[in-house]
Amino acid sequence: MIMVQGEVSGKKYTEPFSKGVLARSLTRAEMDPNKAYTFASKIEAYLKKKNIDLITIDELVEIVFNKLKKEDKEIAEKYMLWRRIREHKEPLIILIGGASGVGTSSIAFEVANRLGIRNMISTDMIREVMRKIVSRDLLPSLYESSYTAYQSLRIPPPPELDEVLIGFRDHVDTVSVGVEAVIERALKEGISIVIEGVHIVPGFIREDLVNKENVAMFVLTVPDENIHKGRFYSRCRQTWARRPLKRYISYFWAIRRIHKYFEAQARKYNVPVIENIDVVTTIDSIIKSLTKTTVKGGKEVAEEIG
Repeated sequence: MIMVQGEVSGKKYTEPFSKGVLARSLTRAEMDPNKAYTFASKIEAYLKKKNIDLITIDELVEIVFNKLKKEDKEIAEKYMLWRRIREHKEPLIILIGGASGVGTSSIAFEVANRLGIRNMISTDMIREVMRKIVSRDLLPSLYESSYTAYQSLRIPPPPELDEVLIGFRDHVDTVSVGVEAVIERALKEGISIVIEGVHIVPGFIREDLVNKENVAMFVLTVPDENIHKGRFYSRCRQTWARRPLKRYISYFWAIRRIHKYFEAQARKYNVPVIENIDVVTTIDSIIKSLTKTTVKGGKEVAEEIG
């Protein structure tokens, strides 16, 4: 039996080599499941041919990477990016924000799946919990949608100011308290998580949290208004959808204002802006950003976050 040796929290362990485990890691690098299992079988056959009974994880990864390069360089690169993220000791907190309809929930799901992160929450859910403990009279904007929060303003803003953005900022500022609590809990418990939603806005979450090396924020955009509007038609046609199309279309003008505000805030706080036109491209951009090259201690190394 081939045994694989690894290390967790400074303690070494050994476990049997598993074609299934290797195949799953390859599928997260976007290899076809059937090809992944076939490739894993080839790796097992190679190890047996070399009479290898014990191998470290690093040695196994090197063998997998070198053989992958001969079959598919793109998959090989994605596999190594995934490994870099998975090997880091700290939990990974990924924040994905954007205006309604840009696809934060679907991208968050795919990113979590690719990275093997089991925990994911939407800021809409955080808002719902907060609604149970804070009355409408105390925080009326909390009971509105992000794009209708301006309707709850008790004092109308001056004509020269954008009431949609004033209401939106008030709404986000309130929900950000709950978002920060989730981040703090995840960091304390060592739990990796993806948090997505319209309330993930650059500049609203405490700097001491978002500036941590293992906390990464992204903003998704859909520059073309027609494509953006089309997302609502597509989403509301789904049988599981409960969101009314008419309401989104009626307030689409407000949603686009918020969309531009997201872009401005992302530029101001140097948060990566990703045009979410193609799902695969968007996910690849996020993964590459998480493993970008930095300079540490005078040596150039791959930054491993996660």
